[in-house]
Amino acid sequence: MTAAIIDGKAFAAKVRGEVAAHVARLKEEHGIQPGLAVVLVGEDPASQVYVSSKGKSTVEVGMKSVEHKLPADTSEADLLALIARLNADSSIHGILVQLPLPGHLNSELVINSIDPAKDVDGFHISNVGLLGTGQKSMVPCTPLGCLMMLRDHHGSLAGLNAVVVGRSNIVGKPMAQLLLGDSCTVTIAHSRTKDLAAVCRGADILVAAVGRPEMITGDMVKPGATVIDVGINRIERDGKGKLVGDVHFDSAKEVAGAITPVPGGVGPMTIACLLANTLTACCRANGLPEPKGLTA
Repeated sequence: MTAAIIDGKAFAAKVRGEVAAHVARLKEEHGIQPGLAVVLVGEDPASQVYVSSKGKSTVEVGMKSVEHKLPADTSEADLLALIARLNADSSIHGILVQLPLPGHLNSELVINSIDPAKDVDGFHISNVGLLGTGQKSMVPCTPLGCLMMLRDHHGSLAGLNAVVVGRSNIVGKPMAQLLLGDSCTVTIAHSRTKDLAAVCRGADILVAAVGRPEMITGDMVKPGATVIDVGINRIERDGKGKLVGDVHFDSAKEVAGAITPVPGGVGPMTIACLLANTLTACCRANGLPEPKGLTA
């Protein structure tokens, strides 16, 4: 048996299309344009690429895109003042501060200064608490994308055994909360889990988000399981650089029922869900119905 490939690139294109259609209706029927502001401090090359891609994608779906690029030595007070202005700007519905920040800035303080209703990354402590207690919140983009793909593949997730390998605040913990919200039986595993392989083999849904290249091998996968690989790791193989996930794809695909590739799996969904979150935030701010199928 060879696993079905879950095409994140195609699914993300579908999500972006749905967002664009909803944005067009908002403009036509209500005269409202969702707005996303991205703040970049410093000149980290990877962050610059991400910010450029986010800005381009925002414009493509018809949203207002605002970028604030600040020097690396920007003071905390100046950054907080900018966020306060964006919080007060009614034309901005989503605010994203690109991480990592330069070392002299307190990331937690900065993130928690964003209006939780505009926190489209879902990192604000209020959104973390709301998600953890099953209330309406802004949900981190990568776990939301994983949930969308799982729902699309399975329909109902109720009663399935889910194992999340990784306990980060960005992916592992919110992913577990989302799966609980869809009535899965959830285990959070990590690098210190005893007999990790046995825990993974009990999973109908296996989400790998541990940040270790090809850590999950085919013998750790339950036959027929759905494997969601969140990892993006650059390694050298045969003298060439290569992107691989946290799952050993070639061995896992021979056992799994369905699997996401790296690249082209979870990655494209992250920006698509950022756009979906911005649309959701705009609808909530204006007392309008939330877009169906684009929220948790």
